[in-house]
Amino acid sequence: MSEKIYNKIILITAPSGSGKTSIVKHLLKKYPRLSFSISATTRKPRANEKDGVDYYFIDEKEFRDKIHKKEFLEWEMVYEGKYYGTLKSEMNRLWAEGKVPVLDLDVHGAIHVQRQYPVNTISIFIQAPSVEELRNRLMKRGTETPESLQARVDKASYEMTFRSHFENIIVNDDFEKACREADGIIEQFLAG
Repeated sequence: MSEKIYNKIILITAPSGSGKTSIVKHLLKKYPRLSFSISATTRKPRANEKDGVDYYFIDEKEFRDKIHKKEFLEWEMVYEGKYYGTLKSEMNRLWAEGKVPVLDLDVHGAIHVQRQYPVNTISIFIQAPSVEELRNRLMKRGTETPESLQARVDKASYEMTFRSHFENIIVNDDFEKACREADGIIEQFLAG
């Protein structure tokens, strides 16, 4: 698929617990031209998540079939047996609606999309002020076992080593300030 000049993409990536989802929700509410790109995943939905709204929840066999058919823009096995990916059909749906897709991706997925779409794509890396603060935020969610918490913290520490691959870095030590920084980046990108 060739990139058209009007097909902009916003990539937002962050280690788990950095506040990425909250900042994405802020941007989507403030800028009507943006639309959340719904990712596909093999993980089970959390209590408040809805299929086709938060994620496309599919089983591992169907996910692997879509990989084989090259239906993904990017995909990763983020945790053992838990796949996440961006369907090409989702991007085409949003572009056909005249929207700018906002992709909420892990660092490897974001890097992969940047390589495929080096023009008209902006990337934002959001990080917690420290690994300890990140651990505290994840613990407050109450969704992690001690083992899964440690796995997420280890993965977050690793992901922070990739921040230099992204055009914009926001340290989320103050949510309102982080949102203002994100607003400035997005306004400039949409105006260009």
